[in-house]
Amino acid sequence: MVPDILQEGVNYLTYVLMGLDPSSALGSAVNFFIYDTIKILILLTVIIFAIAFFRSYISPIKVRKALAKRNEYIGNVAAALVGIITPFCSCSAVPLFIGFVESGVPLGVTFSFLIASPMVNEIAIILLWGMLGWQITALYIISGLIIAIIAGIIIGKLKLEGEVESYVYEMIDKIKAAEKAGVTLEEEKQTPKERFLSSRDYTFDLLKKISPYVVIAIGIGAIIHGYAPADFLITYAGPGNPLAVPIAVLIGVPLYSNAAGIIPLVAVFIEKGIPIGTALAFMMAVTALSLPEMIILKKVLKPKLLAIFIGILAVSITAIGYLFNAVIYL
Repeated sequence: MVPDILQEGVNYLTYVLMGLDPSSALGSAVNFFIYDTIKILILLTVIIFAIAFFRSYISPIKVRKALAKRNEYIGNVAAALVGIITPFCSCSAVPLFIGFVESGVPLGVTFSFLIASPMVNEIAIILLWGMLGWQITALYIISGLIIAIIAGIIIGKLKLEGEVESYVYEMIDKIKAAEKAGVTLEEEKQTPKERFLSSRDYTFDLLKKISPYVVIAIGIGAIIHGYAPADFLITYAGPGNPLAVPIAVLIGVPLYSNAAGIIPLVAVFIEKGIPIGTALAFMMAVTALSLPEMIILKKVLKPKLLAIFIGILAVSITAIGYLFNAVIYL
């Protein structure tokens, strides 16, 4: 598989050509940084181009009209469900988020997707089922959906569209201005070659905007990945600590991983006595509330909306953690 070939190449670069020790913190951090930077930038390029090309066949005008007739709560539920079946990490979900907003999808609905996509996906469900059983897996799916739906509804009700950076709304602003002036915009007809070229240009333009933030985010994750002690969660959020859940959430925020990558570590924590709710709150924080994702979103969202997003998620994940601990250990 391509990821295996990539990992082997990065291993050769860091451990053979650069001579770093695989067991050292520096070697682990450098390997993580190079591998994830290449992987994420490739994924971003493919995802952004695919979205842009696909969207060229879908008129934002039609999307806007169709959404105006939809119940917003149904939209939040649908977006969260779509998020579950799209196995993107938090960084890869951001271009999809931008694409949805540009196409006229309501802001609250897009946030339901943005939360659900990295937090709950089919790979994580399969791994969690095999390691912890169907009961815990079902609780994980339901709680992730609830968080994504409720958080999206709250953000939608707050009417925070003005807290999204203006370049994201350029197309929607054009449509609104035309509607206000009583002008019907004509849908642009493009040949396949024109669609390809415009999608390519859009991809490079968006990558220029967000790739520096991606690299910084991965760098932070790499430092923590290499230098954080393996038993850090057990030390600070172990059994018997009434503040274990919020501490686990705070510890998870600076980390960077997808759900599939963090589940084996969560299983180890549970085996060592960490309550399941605390361990899952840590996992949700890593996958849906990570500092790397926030750095990337800072390029898209203004500080007020970003702070509200972080606050709602942090409170929701903490509440779910306490709920899991209460239900499972009754």
